[in-house]
Amino acid sequence: MKVLSYNVNGIRSALSKGLVDYLAFADADVVCLQETKAESAQVDLSSIEALGYKSYWFSAAKKGYSGVAILSRLEPQFVDYGCGDPEWDREGRVIRADFPQFSVMSVYFPSGSSGDHRQEAKFRFLDFFHPYVQQIRQQYPHLLVCGDYNICHKPIDIHDPKSNKDSSGFLPEERAWMDQFFQDGFTDTYRHFYPETAHQYSWWSFRANARNNNKGWRIDYIAASKALVAHLKEAGITQEARHSDHCPVWVELSRS
Repeated sequence: MKVLSYNVNGIRSALSKGLVDYLAFADADVVCLQETKAESAQVDLSSIEALGYKSYWFSAAKKGYSGVAILSRLEPQFVDYGCGDPEWDREGRVIRADFPQFSVMSVYFPSGSSGDHRQEAKFRFLDFFHPYVQQIRQQYPHLLVCGDYNICHKPIDIHDPKSNKDSSGFLPEERAWMDQFFQDGFTDTYRHFYPETAHQYSWWSFRANARNNNKGWRIDYIAASKALVAHLKEAGITQEARHSDHCPVWVELSRS
């Protein structure tokens, strides 16, 4: 069982860069997408459907902004569109699919890099999301929280921790939130297998040839609830996939 998460920074752009070929190669059972920047009616889904996926979309009210989706070869028992908070539901931040053996969330955390007002919004989201996801975990103990968290957790997760210590995405308050999140019942699946592996990033700035120089940030995560940890088989980051300024992250689970 393979679950993959990918901030595509515009699904239509990613499709024009060969995303379908990558999905065929990756062969995931469930794919969580973030920053789709489109509604399903605006996308030709035939090539995705030909791979055996049904798609479930939760788009932002603002056209061409944010948005999350789940592609699945498995039939979900239930899909929850949104998180019930009007501010974040307008921005298309959260979608969840429940399957017989586990549940998967695709989450696009706000970025605070465009100004103080968005950093304040990001902190509001963090304040909301922690108790919300704990409530979901109580209802659905076998839970994966996939997405672009827009936070680097540790110095090992960012190419230059010293110069970025005051940057949105690596602020002490954000990192402390991640500490608490992982202390309160979730596991960073990549670090579960590779606790000391450095230079593994999932996002690179478009500026200063950052990707070719691997000056990146690891801000995309698949977090597993405690009940799922025993089922983890492998996790990875596919840095060579180049359909976005992000790259995919993935986890494999045992089926039993």
